This record gives sequence, structure tokens and C-alpha cells, in this order.
Amino acid sequence: MNDAREPLGAHARLAWLDVLRALALLGIFLVNLDWFNRPWQAFGWGMRPGLAGADAMVAWGVQVLVAGKAWVLFALLFGIGFALVQARRGVDEAGFAAWWKRRMVVLLAIGLAHGALLWPGDILRTYALAGLLLLAGRHLAPGGQRTLGLLAYGGVMGLSIVLALAMMGRGAGLVAPIDAAASATAAQIYAGGEFGAVTLQRLRDLSGLILADIGTVPMAFGVFLLGSWLYRSGRLHDVDRHRGWHRAMVVVALPAGLLASVTIASVLGLNAIQAGGAGQWWLASGLLQLAALPVALGVLSLFALHGQGAGGRLRVWMAAGGRMALSLYLLQSLIASWVFYGYGLGMWDEWGPAVLLAFGVTVFAAQIAFARWWLARFAFGPVEWLWRWASYRRRPPFLRSGPSA
Repeated sequence: MNDAREPLGAHARLAWLDVLRALALLGIFLVNLDWFNRPWQAFGWGMRPGLAGADAMVAWGVQVLVAGKAWVLFALLFGIGFALVQARRGVDEAGFAAWWKRRMVVLLAIGLAHGALLWPGDILRTYALAGLLLLAGRHLAPGGQRTLGLLAYGGVMGLSIVLALAMMGRGAGLVAPIDAAASATAAQIYAGGEFGAVTLQRLRDLSGLILADIGTVPMAFGVFLLGSWLYRSGRLHDVDRHRGWHRAMVVVALPAGLLASVTIASVLGLNAIQAGGAGQWWLASGLLQLAALPVALGVLSLFALHGQGAGGRLRVWMAAGGRMALSLYLLQSLIASWVFYGYGLGMWDEWGPAVLLAFGVTVFAAQIAFARWWLARFAFGPVEWLWRWASYRRRPPFLRSGPSA
């Protein structure tokens, strides 16, 4: 009987999930690149104002089609991974819980280090905290996980929408609550500061962003539960039995979510200026995030139906990126912080969204090639290997013992 705490081998993986994880990582990177070039005091206030031409088109596309949706898709995959490990034979309940807690604590430490040393917009700490909460919901029946997941995700967004309507009722004006002086100072430091000054600014920004976890952790917890429900309900490893459900997600949920996103952006706008006030933008932001869930579910179902046979060689290459997503995520921040911050090339705010899109796709393509090369020689990505070592409390193999998957 296998030890449930052992890493999953290639035979236990659903390969198309790795492809989807890589694509979600690309979406996250494209969204993050904008915030490697903007002060965090403006975070949450949507698309940067004053864009025109190709920059306006690209920024609109990223904000409407990718922002909010990529991280929800990645969170669904995180919850699926949790359920997949939990479902393995020979699981020792107490041992599994202790192992998962260690795994999340290590992920939290990685996230905090990432936020302090590379980029304060880190999502790993949110995943780690929500992952700890996930243990409390692991004994729920699949239907219970689905219900609680929808309540957690929808409840946070519903509260946000109610607050937005209250702001609108009080006549909230065009002025967004952004500290202009702090924003200008942060931009100056990121653009031209040495590593020490930039790190201090990152720590200041990180301390403020951690407050946002009050909302993002319950949301991530809800999506994790939905991912766990998807796996435990059989919808992923018995696709034929649930083909009708997956088709409904593809032909109904996915188009509805995209149509809602486009409509919200067109009617309400994508920042406080376009929306006509801070309250209106909060409303648009909350509605856009609600629309992200059906889009993510639809994309996942599309891959469930067609992911195994589609893409050929490209699918194999993309899967390598998904298998070492943590290493690539951190590498993205290392590259971007060096390119844009003052202690590196100092390209802060020099490129518009169109150039950032080209840069992001180019970096990601190189990462996929690197991941393929790496996994042909080594058993895990470098950070994944260290994460496993800390989680299992024994060193996993580093070199590959067989042909690449």
C-alpha cells in the first residue's frame, strides 16, 4: 500500500490539468505585469486611465478576459489537487492532516519571502491560508463542499456589491481614495531605488495588501472547495458519465460569463473614471469577479472534454510548465522585478500594455522550453523539490529515474 504522503507520480496525474495550470499561470503573469509598473496605492482601481490605441485595446482585453479569471481557474486546480491527494489509497487521516498543514505553512513562508524580496502582490500566502481552512471542509460530502464553496465565494462578492451600492447611494464621487503623495513616492522608489530601498517599499506595500486577505482568503477557500467537489463528484476522472454537465459549462456558463464581463465593462467601465465614481467602479469590479467563476468552470470543462487529445506536441510542452508552476511563478517575479525596478534595468512604466503583453508571452514561452528541458533531467522543479522536502521531512529524489513524461 502506497504512503499517501508520497508525491504523485506521472501515472496519477491528469495531464490536461497540467496544461490548464500552465495556461492559468500565463494569464496570472499577464495581469501581474501591469502591477510591476504601477504603485500599489492604485491597486483595486482597475485599468490605468489615459490609454489609447493598441494599449487601450490590450488593457481592455486583459482586464475583461483575464483579470480575476486566471486566478480563479488556478484556484480550482489547487482544490482539485487537494482532493486528488486525499483520495489516494492508504491515507492516514492524522498523517494527512499533519502533512497538509506543514505543506501550507511552508507555502506561506515562501509567499511571505516572495512578497518581501520580489513582489508584494504575491498570491501564495492567500493560497496557504485558504489551504489551511480547506482541512476543515475535507469531510463534507461533495454536495456540501459545492454549496459551502459557492456561499463563500458568492458571499464575499455579494458583500462587495452591497457596499458598492451603499457608496453609490451616498453619492460617492469621482475621487478614488488613493494617497497621491504615497503613490508618487512608491513609483519613484520602484523606478530608481536600490535593492534596499525597493525592499523597504515592498514591505510597506505588503503590509497593506495583507489586509486584503480578509476578503481574498474566503474567496480562495470557496473556490478550493469547488475544485475538491469537481474531483470528488467524479466529473474529472469519469468525464463520459458527466459529459452533459461539462457541455453545459462550455455552451452556457462560459459564454454567459464572457458576455456578462463584456457587458459590465461596456456599461459600467473598467476604472473609477470610466464608471463615473468609486461606488460604480466597486460595483463593476464585484460583478466582474462574479462572472469569473462561470468562465473558469467553462474553460475547465472545455479541457475535460477535449484536453487529452488536443494539441499534440504543444500539449506535452505546456504540461511541463504546469508541473513546475510554483518555480515558474517565482521566476516570473524574479525576471520582472529585475527588468522593471531601479536596481535592475529600471524599465518601470516605460512600456505600455501592448509591449507588456508581447514581453509576457515571450518570457512565458521561454519558461515552457526551460521547464521541458529541466523535467527531462530532474524529477521536480527546483522550488517544488524543496517544498516537498520540507513537507515530507525527507529528501525526495532530485534526478529523474526514467524517461520524461
